[in-house]
Order: sequence, then C-alpha cells, then structure tokens
Amino acid sequence: MQGKKILLGITGSIAAYKAAFLTRLLIKQGAEVQVLMTPAATKFITPLTLATLSKRPVHSQVSDEESWNNHVEMGLWADAMVIAPTTATTIAKLANGMADNVIVATYLSARCPVFFAPAMDLDMWVHPATLQNVRQLQSYGNHLIPVGHGELASGLVGAGRMAEPEDIVQFLEDYFDEEARRNASSLANKTIVITAGPTFEDIDPVRYIGNRSSGRMGIAIAEEAAKRWAKVKLVLGPSMLEIAKTFEKDIEVIHVRNAEQMFEATVQNYPNADVAVMAAAVADYRPKIMAAEKIKKKTGDMNIKLVRTPDIAARLGTMKQKGQINVGFALETENELKNAQRKLVKKNFDFIVLNSLKDKGAGFQHDTNKVTFVDAQNNMTNFELKSKSAVAVDILDKVETYFQ
Repeated sequence: MQGKKILLGITGSIAAYKAAFLTRLLIKQGAEVQVLMTPAATKFITPLTLATLSKRPVHSQVSDEESWNNHVEMGLWADAMVIAPTTATTIAKLANGMADNVIVATYLSARCPVFFAPAMDLDMWVHPATLQNVRQLQSYGNHLIPVGHGELASGLVGAGRMAEPEDIVQFLEDYFDEEARRNASSLANKTIVITAGPTFEDIDPVRYIGNRSSGRMGIAIAEEAAKRWAKVKLVLGPSMLEIAKTFEKDIEVIHVRNAEQMFEATVQNYPNADVAVMAAAVADYRPKIMAAEKIKKKTGDMNIKLVRTPDIAARLGTMKQKGQINVGFALETENELKNAQRKLVKKNFDFIVLNSLKDKGAGFQHDTNKVTFVDAQNNMTNFELKSKSAVAVDILDKVETYFQ
C-alpha cells in the first residue's frame, strides 16, 4: 500500500463511522487518502473528522460555493477507488450510472480498479434487486468486498454488515500484491494454446480407439498458466476431468473428441498464440471407415483398416513464426532420450518434456509425473517424481525463460 493513492467514498450508512478507522489504517500502511462523501454520509460522521485524519479536504459535492471539485481529475489521480460503506441506493446508482453525487460522478470517471463494500440490513442485502445490481457492478469489472455476518443495526442477525476496516485493507493489499506478481510474470497477457487428454477414434457408434490419458497434465498446465495471467485456450479431448471452478473464467476450453477435431481447433488458434504446449495423447491412427451401425460379432477374425491421423505437432512446427514457443511431450517405453531428441528436431520444438512408463508414478492415470526437459540446444534437466501441478510449474518456469 506504500504510496498508493486511494479514493475513499463514504455513503449514508450507520457503518460510516468505521470509515474513520479505515482511513487511519490506510494511511498507516503508507497510502494517500482522498475522502469523498455523499450528503447523507455527513449525517453519520463529520467531514472534519475525516479531513483531520486524511489531511485533505473532504468533498461531498461536485461543486460548492468556493470551487468545482474536479471528479475527472480525482478519478485519474487514484490507484484505487474504495466505496465503504456502499448502501443499496448507491449500489443501484453505480450499476445504472446515475451520477447525482460526487461519488458516482467520480466512479464514472475513474480509470483505476474500484472496490465496493456493501452495508445494509439483511432483507435489503438478499433482495433480488440488490443482488442484480451487485452482479451488474461486478460484470463491469468492479470488485465486491464480501459482506460480514453478524448483528445488524436493525437488531437482526445475518449477512449485510460492512467488512471490517482491517479486512478491507487486507483485501486491497492482496489485490496490489497480485497485481505486482502479474506485472512480474512474463506470461501475463500472453496467449497459450494447450492440447490435453486423449482422442477417441470411432470404430462404430459403440466402440473406439483411444488411450489411457486422463488429461490431468494438460489441465494442470492450463491452470498454472491462468495463475500467471496468460490468456489460455485449452483444446481438451474426451476427459472425465474438468477445470477447477476458480479458473472457469480464465480458461477457454474447446472440447473435441477425435484427432481431426483437435487438429482443426489447434491450428485455428495457433497463429495468434505466443506459446503452444502439446500435452495431448493424440491417437496416431483411426479407422478408415466408421461403421454407421454397431458391428455385430461374427465367426472368425475381423480386420479394420487404419489410416494416419493428422500430426498436430508437425503442422504447428511448419507454421511456427519467430517469437513463438512450441513445447512437446514424449511418453516413451524404450530408447527414451534418443526418441525424444529425434522428435524435438523433427517437430521444431523449443523443448520437449520426456517421461517414461518405466518410471513408477509417471505417465497416464497418475497424479504424479517424473520428467526430463530436453531443449533445442540439447540441454537436459532431470526432475524427481512430483505432482503434476508441480510439474506444470516447472514447465511454465522454463517457458518464461524464453521471454526474459
């Protein structure tokens, strides 16, 4: 919070008295605070109190007898705008752009992140109109500071209390810490295309050719990339696993079933990608003809003619432009290193992630993996057995070195 410029908007709730403590805590953490108040808020706590604590004049009108308080300049000045407490009335005005007071006028001019801490009685908080307005505000990218649960001004007990000043300050600190980490990540705003899971090549409406891939490794990479603020496109084959709900808004999942569909989706998204990670276990062959009906059991053997599926990694290798990073996987059972090195060159990877089915706990259907990185300069890095989430961290740490 050191040196951060905070606009603190205070609206007409009994919780306004907490604004004095909030102002003091923000300043104690090194922030500069400019207080804005609605006329109703001045009935609960005096502007003089807040001006004394903030060492700045408090504005409760867009204009007064002495001057015009420039809400545009204040909106541009701030690193963050915090409205605490935020009444149901103010939430409705913010959601609908009703700029009839200095707080809403400044909010509409602000280019900084905006945080709002609601404060109202239980039934007001759970009313559909209030909840709709809160969702509307969040849809604009504003940040809800969750309400507390406890005794309310009416005497009722429930949700609706404004978050405590200490919790609001912690919420802001967590946001700025995350922002600093985002700025430090070389993958922030980079587009990463990831393939994951198996492909199923249908023999008939009942049977298919597939493999034991769960998609866990590719999903772990997608989630780790989202943590690093990358724009993630996950081309996911038929997997029983799903993206964690935490990342649903951050990862675009493109569901496919067979190799042809995965090929088309990956090739379509690759030209705008900065990184491609090919973690899927794509079937190399498919039946030349898929039977329209279930094939009935007959006497004797049955032969199915197989044809090659499109090679996604090879195609991306030919499409690769300067600045794009391609990462491949090699799951081997023999001559592991030699086969991985051959694949690395043939498919124009920047580095390849090698794992062997001979290593206990590695490969398909495990929560763990044991890998070796081999790069285009033939450098090798060996890792011990670890969770696939931890392997995803290692993979993206390696990817980040190409952008530093």
